[in-house]
Amino acid sequence: MSEITPDLVRHLGVLARIQLSDDEVERLTGQLDVIVDNIAKVAEVATPDVPATSHPIALENVFRPDVVGGMLSLGEVLQNAPDAADGRFRVTAILGEEQ
Repeated sequence: MSEITPDLVRHLGVLARIQLSDDEVERLTGQLDVIVDNIAKVAEVATPDVPATSHPIALENVFRPDVVGGMLSLGEVLQNAPDAADGRFRVTAILGEEQ
C-alpha cells in the first residue's frame, strides 16, 4: 500500500507554498513513493549493532602545540606586496566613492 497519496502531495505543496498542476502531483506522488520505499529498505538493513557513521573512515583532528615564533618585520611583510603605501597593503577600492 502506498503511503504517498495525491492528496498528501497537494497538502505538502500548500505547506511549501508551491502551486502544483495535476500532472506534477501525479509525477511527484510516484517519485515520493519510491523515495519512501527506499528509505524503508535502508531502515530494514540498519541494525543496532552497527554504529551510525557520518564518514566511512574515522577522522580525528591532529593538533600541534602553539609555539611562539619569530615575527616578521614590516619590510618583510610588505616586500612581495604588489602595491604598498604608508606601511600597509594597497588594494583597489571595491566600494563607491561615497564610502
